[in-house]
Amino acid sequence: MAVLKVIEILSSSSVSWEDATKKAVSKASNTLKNIRSVYVQEQSAAVVDDEVTEFRVNLKITFELD
Repeated sequence: MAVLKVIEILSSSSVSWEDATKKAVSKASNTLKNIRSVYVQEQSAAVVDDEVTEFRVNLKITFELD
């Protein structure tokens, strides 16, 4: 029987929400093994002088415990 754990993390990117998500999974994989899925819970963006300057995501990452 598999036992899964879910953690919540935040990530940002100056490129896109997709890039922020990929960066989060890449960084999390440095310390977590067996990542099974990622759920984008929330998206937001920072705006400066009428331009989007940063894309932000709030993620839930699910991984299997050994």
